[in-house]
Amino acid sequence: QLQLVESGGGLVQAGASLSLSCAASGRFFRSYAIGWFRQAPGKEREFVAAIRWSGGSTYYEDSVKGRFTISTDSAKNTVYLQMNSLKPEDTAVYFCAAQSGYFATVFATNTYDYWGQGTQVTVSS
Repeated sequence: QLQLVESGGGLVQAGASLSLSCAASGRFFRSYAIGWFRQAPGKEREFVAAIRWSGGSTYYEDSVKGRFTISTDSAKNTVYLQMNSLKPEDTAVYFCAAQSGYFATVFATNTYDYWGQGTQVTVSS
């Protein structure tokens, strides 16, 4: 079983930066992709960013392109989400998730088998 633990959330003002971490442990395997998703109150969980371990291809939701950067540290089995120029609309619980097989898409929540518990990000105006 793979465990994912997010950290790094917090309360910041608009324009600030935060860095989220997703540490993988347990029966670790090199999952095909790690994604970050977020869920605001009363809204569906939505895709934010993803990275494929093999090749390092990255993917971003349009509203975060140019502001967020996803990266990995293979030695630490950790995936990071650097978030710059934060906006109030970025406020949500952020989750990392892992795919355990290859999928052509990294955007769909139902292609991810393992999920972390989430970390709250609050951006004040």
